[in-house]
Amino acid sequence: MKTLFDKIWDAHTVDTIAGGSCVLYIDRQYIHEVTSPQAFEGLHSRGAKVFRPAQVTASPDHNIPTQNQHLPVQDLQSARQLSMLENNCTEYGITIFKVGTPKNGIIHVVGPETGLTQPGMTIVCGDSHTSTHGAMGCVAFGIGTSEVEMVLASQCVLQSKPKTMRINVEGQLNPGVCSKDIILYLISKLGTGGGTGHFIEFAGSAIRSLSMEARMTICNMSIEMGARGGMIAPDETTFAYLKGREYAPQGTEWDKSVTQWKQLYSDPDAIFDKEVTFDAADIYPMITYGTNPGMGMAVDASIPADADPKALEYMGFKAGEKLLGKPVDYVFVGSCTNGRIEDMRQAAAVLKGHKVNPNVRCIIIPATQQVYRQCIEEGLMEIFLDANCAVSTPTCGPCLGGYMGILAAGERSIATTNRNFVGRMGDPTSEVYLSSPAVAAASAVLGHIGLPEDLD
Repeated sequence: MKTLFDKIWDAHTVDTIAGGSCVLYIDRQYIHEVTSPQAFEGLHSRGAKVFRPAQVTASPDHNIPTQNQHLPVQDLQSARQLSMLENNCTEYGITIFKVGTPKNGIIHVVGPETGLTQPGMTIVCGDSHTSTHGAMGCVAFGIGTSEVEMVLASQCVLQSKPKTMRINVEGQLNPGVCSKDIILYLISKLGTGGGTGHFIEFAGSAIRSLSMEARMTICNMSIEMGARGGMIAPDETTFAYLKGREYAPQGTEWDKSVTQWKQLYSDPDAIFDKEVTFDAADIYPMITYGTNPGMGMAVDASIPADADPKALEYMGFKAGEKLLGKPVDYVFVGSCTNGRIEDMRQAAAVLKGHKVNPNVRCIIIPATQQVYRQCIEEGLMEIFLDANCAVSTPTCGPCLGGYMGILAAGERSIATTNRNFVGRMGDPTSEVYLSSPAVAAASAVLGHIGLPEDLD
């Protein structure tokens, strides 16, 4: 009896090296402008070619500007990275979704929405949040630059097989609780090292009830608990999401693929190296209070008594203190974690009929050009603008302290991103609080940390 992870990993193992490392075949590699230049330079220096360019897809996303994307990039390093990516893709015949084109955007959102990401695949990218694609029933994980080169040259990568872990979330979710709350809750309970050395399968009735986009948020942040990656077994929700997408199988090939995908599940008697179960009824809208994603609590709760004193000192808090009512300077809705259309809808539902507090700047960044277009077509863009939000074209930007969203000294931000490390989004004295799009939007209107129901 095998786990879902074992089934996919074993089916893609080309060879096992003495000592236990596996030569793993990779179905699809995603690349962007930051971690690929050195990999291509390695190919150039060895006179090597890209082995299977059709299985590589590029989309610049990390260092692209948030405004005036039709103009030359002003930052010299970013301009060089973008130019090198385009030139390398042209030289080696790799498909690239260039800045400003209809399919451009954050690659971990582009892959699923175009149908390039499919169940049963092995997927890598020089980016830790490659784990996002695991929501489609894939083994997806981030790799280093030397490994990017390895996959480009051979379509394989040398990896040690991780242990397996299953996290079950059972029961019905409380009103107002979304996938971001679920994953922040799980990390707060298991810690940032709770998944170290493991590949996590998320399961249980509460997980099954989630949409595909919500599942992507869960898998996206699996690495924030130290896991190698996260995944969710494909089901009818998965198939309905994929059907008809541009790069998904079509016609009779679709039927064949679905038949194969239905075999992708953990066998009933499969044994995981670690397994834990949580009750969905215990989960409420969450927010972080410290300096890593594991320092989280319910928005209306008090900071735990056992909170890290160093983190509290940095944030200027004390154990037992509440975050409700704390003023905020900046709100960001976007990123590979929460920049999909469902996230935009969630934020818009809260912002509709309200204005962002005059002491707050609120930035909305749809993750892809497709999501941006959907926001226009669904009237969400009008809601954002009427609420006095600033709206940007797709980019990772603020999440990693780049373009349009860099925090100044002492500023406090609520963000729908995945990391709240010291200096992550700007000045090392700034503060980042992670939350769902709904909590972020409500706080933007209130001018302080709060919940959507506080607007009523």
